[in-house]
Amino acid sequence: MKKIISLLLIAGLVACNNPSINEKKLQSRLDSLEIKLNNTYKPGLGEFMSSIQVHHAKLWFAGQNKNWDLADFEIKEIKEALDNINKYCTDRPEVKALGMINLSIDSTSNAIKHKDPVEFKNSFTALTNTCYNCHQETNHGFNVLKIPDNPPFSNQDFKSEKKK
Repeated sequence: MKKIISLLLIAGLVACNNPSINEKKLQSRLDSLEIKLNNTYKPGLGEFMSSIQVHHAKLWFAGQNKNWDLADFEIKEIKEALDNINKYCTDRPEVKALGMINLSIDSTSNAIKHKDPVEFKNSFTALTNTCYNCHQETNHGFNVLKIPDNPPFSNQDFKSEKKK
């Protein structure tokens, strides 16, 4: 019985210590995962900018209606999109210019915190102009920004939440 157990232990150790079999299996799995990772969807700069455009418009109408909770939500969504651009679009040279918008974002956030319509309008105008300046600096001046005049969605009420 001791001989059988010893033989099984020796066979198990030999099998576990055969690096060529284990290394090949691990390398194959690694190669497969790298292929899957390389084929995983990664949003491009255009997708992020389109979402920023929607949030920019919604931010304006929230501020105009003094819906400060919605305005705060929208400015945070813009910040998140900008963070994601910095994370996922590192291959794009335009990303280097994004820092120019930080002061305008902070100013708009402060206006929202202060719940000040005049401060909001001024900071939002500066935000819009800074975005367009970034477009010009990165050779996207053909994409002209302005303060929205129509809500982006007809199925959203931008007024503050109605009390029940």
